[in-house]
Amino acid sequence: MPTGALYAIAYAALSAIGGLIGYIQARSQASLVSGLVSALLLLVGAWLWQAGVAGGAGMAMGVTAALVIIFIRRWMQTRRAMPAVIMIVAGVLAFVGMGFSLLGGQ
Repeated sequence: MPTGALYAIAYAALSAIGGLIGYIQARSQASLVSGLVSALLLLVGAWLWQAGVAGGAGMAMGVTAALVIIFIRRWMQTRRAMPAVIMIVAGVLAFVGMGFSLLGGQ
């Protein structure tokens, strides 16, 4: 399995867990739905990537970039570190890992 797909799977897990935590703590259905939908899209991208489908890497990286942008905006609006900073840092690390995986041919 390409290393980049593993980064996408890890970020998907973090997204799903974050959505569940948001729902449990604040009863936020929006957090639950967005976390699970994001995780599903990341998992589909990872699956396509490992299957050799050209758009898989782009899908996983696109969803990751979108989430990073969303969480940067959220952090700037609320100035609350949780969960925004964790998702930003993890997203940037995942995006860079996916990029290196593409450059390395994995």
